[in-house]
Amino acid sequence: MNYGFVRVGAAAHELKVADCEFNSEKIIEIIKDAEKKSVEFLVFPELCITGYTCGDLFLKDTLLKGAKEALIKIAESTRGSSMISIVGLPMAINGRLYNCAAVLQNGGILGFVPKTNLPNYNEFYEKRWFNGADQLDVNEIYFNGQLVPVGADLVFTARDHDELAFGVEICEDLWSILPPSSFLTQGGATLIFNLSAGNELVSKGEFRRNLVKSQSSRCVAGYVYASANSCESTTDAVFSGHLMIAENGNMLKESERFFFDSKLEIADIDLDRLLYNRRILQPSRRSSVGRSYRIITFDYVSLPLDDEIQRKIEKHPFVPENTGERDERCEDILSIQTLGLMKRMKHTNTKKLVIGISGGLDSTLALIVSVRAMIKLGFPLSNIIAITMPGFGTTDRTFDNSVNLIKAYNTDLRIVDIKEACLQHFKDIGHDKDVHDTTYENVQARERTQILMDVANKEGALVVGTGDLSEIALGWSTYNGDHMSMYAVNAGVPKTLVRHIISWYAENEASEPIKRILLDIIDTPISPELLPLADSGEIVQKTEDILGPYEVHDFFLYYMQSYGAGPAKLLFMAKRAFEGQYSPTQLKKWLTVFCKRFFSQQFKRSCMPDGPKVGTVSLSPRADWRMPSDASVRLWLSELENL
Repeated sequence: MNYGFVRVGAAAHELKVADCEFNSEKIIEIIKDAEKKSVEFLVFPELCITGYTCGDLFLKDTLLKGAKEALIKIAESTRGSSMISIVGLPMAINGRLYNCAAVLQNGGILGFVPKTNLPNYNEFYEKRWFNGADQLDVNEIYFNGQLVPVGADLVFTARDHDELAFGVEICEDLWSILPPSSFLTQGGATLIFNLSAGNELVSKGEFRRNLVKSQSSRCVAGYVYASANSCESTTDAVFSGHLMIAENGNMLKESERFFFDSKLEIADIDLDRLLYNRRILQPSRRSSVGRSYRIITFDYVSLPLDDEIQRKIEKHPFVPENTGERDERCEDILSIQTLGLMKRMKHTNTKKLVIGISGGLDSTLALIVSVRAMIKLGFPLSNIIAITMPGFGTTDRTFDNSVNLIKAYNTDLRIVDIKEACLQHFKDIGHDKDVHDTTYENVQARERTQILMDVANKEGALVVGTGDLSEIALGWSTYNGDHMSMYAVNAGVPKTLVRHIISWYAENEASEPIKRILLDIIDTPISPELLPLADSGEIVQKTEDILGPYEVHDFFLYYMQSYGAGPAKLLFMAKRAFEGQYSPTQLKKWLTVFCKRFFSQQFKRSCMPDGPKVGTVSLSPRADWRMPSDASVRLWLSELENL
């Protein structure tokens, strides 16, 4: 496998009902095309050799014989190829007829999988012809001189890659109360292939799509679905050719519907991601129903990936591209943050909040959350004590935005200039004020935190933390300075999403004067403002100039924590996501920074304050992330050095 990706295909071919010779030729054409495109697993629709709508012709020996001969021909066409092809046909076994999937590789047949659940309602009457898999009284049959396993209990597993395993189910199996795929995945299958021939009805396409996505999520699997195209349409039924490839709840590729010609959809499934998520979830998903499975091994040869990977790699994975979805996420996150803070205030019987306002993104979002909580609790906004604390690096722009925003909300504005206190502290500890090192910076951060904490004690209030998820990942905070608060409302929000949440609030809830201030804050460069300004009065200390772009670090954070990706895979994916924007050298440098800081700064996360979890990625030591504070980064850096 290349970086853990497995290339799969779903195909629907041009078809003539009951014309096995024509159909086999079209199937072979797609198989050859898929081989050229480095597809490793390919699935066709249900009963694709004969057609699904043959009716009572299924009972005729002529059709069954034609299907068998076509299957032998298709199997022979795969000789010399490691690609797995899965096709459908009717098969007579011990006097009974079964709707089967045949799994082919390198000229041979690895196994036959009969359909388990037969629809027998409305326009479907499969029980007129077929028997369910539970009616089998054998577990292997002779076919074309070969002894072939048969049954719904087959899990096909790659030799030397036992984590690469797949199962097969057929159409109605997915729609049943207990889909066979649920059990196949518990038996080790990481990929599920579904041969289908469902007809089309109003809204059925959306329902089918949701089924495929939800089953791939429930099974933590790749789910590849191929449905018969419009060539099957006859009498009262119209078919659409719905082809879908899903991965753990995400649709990687989906075809248009309603077509007569042959079509092939391809996507690269991230097997590493599936295995990582299974390691997290499987202990709680073990079935109490005891089932045994037969392991059918096959040879697997990893094929080289194209220059363009066959899946979309989101550059900003925390931020939905779709405007409606993004707006919904922003509103949900604000609600989670607001309700979390309200609960803490209710529990501690606190009616006042203290928050430091810098004129930057994070403190602005924290203030918005605080305002919303106060309004919902029915407390006056003057109960929010908003303190702006100008220091050596504070610009007029950020100071003015802080003051204007606080005044616009009618919160309790307090201005505490920290410069004199910091200069006195430099004297007390014997630090040269002209040496702008870590001590110089952290003295200011801790002075601000001390002010916030002391005012909170004096007023009987809670200190609201402002640091976001991206800063927590990188340890970009001063220990026992801005690292600490009494409730950290932004702890689950990545930096790339903060701007969008503020923007959503500005457009949907803020007054016009507040909106203007918020939009200017959004456009302000990110900086802790701890170093003196340039002679021009501009910010010198820009965080992204030091660490690298937050969009890149959020990319690394998301795919490391959600997909379990290591350094080599992170760099591989980043090169494709940021192609033309950042060079491979830059990305490797920033990934090195990310790995070093993620490991070295864990001690800050081990004692971080409470804060609401808002997404699947969380670094709270209580919610999701339990990592020793002193773990070595050596293996991660060694992998990077070898790239």
